[in-house]
Amino acid sequence: MRFAVLIIWLLSLGLALVPGAAQARPLKVAVLGDSLSAGYNLPPGQGLTRQLEAALRRDGFDVTVGDTAVSGQTSAGGLAGLDWMLGDKPDLVIVELGANDMLRGIDPKSTRANLDKILSTLKDRHIPAVLAGMKAQPNLGADYVAAFDGLYPDLAQRYAVPFYPFILQGVALDPKLTIADRMHPNGDGVAIMVQGLKPLVAKALTALNAGGPGTGGAAAGK
Repeated sequence: MRFAVLIIWLLSLGLALVPGAAQARPLKVAVLGDSLSAGYNLPPGQGLTRQLEAALRRDGFDVTVGDTAVSGQTSAGGLAGLDWMLGDKPDLVIVELGANDMLRGIDPKSTRANLDKILSTLKDRHIPAVLAGMKAQPNLGADYVAAFDGLYPDLAQRYAVPFYPFILQGVALDPKLTIADRMHPNGDGVAIMVQGLKPLVAKALTALNAGGPGTGGAAAGK
């Protein structure tokens, strides 16, 4: 009898070492994003949510990544739809917004304020976040570029969230990794985005499984 109890105890220790095995239900990840994460003009299964979910599951996480990104979404639109998205009770939120603000020439102060409110709401509700940044086009002028590019690391530091500085790192403007418009990623481009984001998301999920806050600090991803 004692031997059987010992075996059960040892097995329980082993299970505790497997990512994703500790929670009783799949963890829910939501992406508050735009067309870059919504799979714009891509076949089913090639968008960021599906590729990220598949990659995390291959690593042993019991997780779902919701199709909550919206093509054309601005930071203001993301803020307006935040409560609706949180109605699904996600365990972790990836915030990927700002590209459409930049393309429309929206004042970076407005983008900063919207993202600040999104991150503060998530913090108040004890929902960990991962922040994905964007870079402004040089033709918008040095002042705009400095203000826009600088808002992401500032907010990541303020809210101590894992930070991926540029969602299109290694993808932007590469014709082999983008669709015909040279702006949106193709399936291979999305795979590179997933490679960059996955370590941050995996770290946050591991912290959730361990009962921690799920945040890896603003230095993560740098």
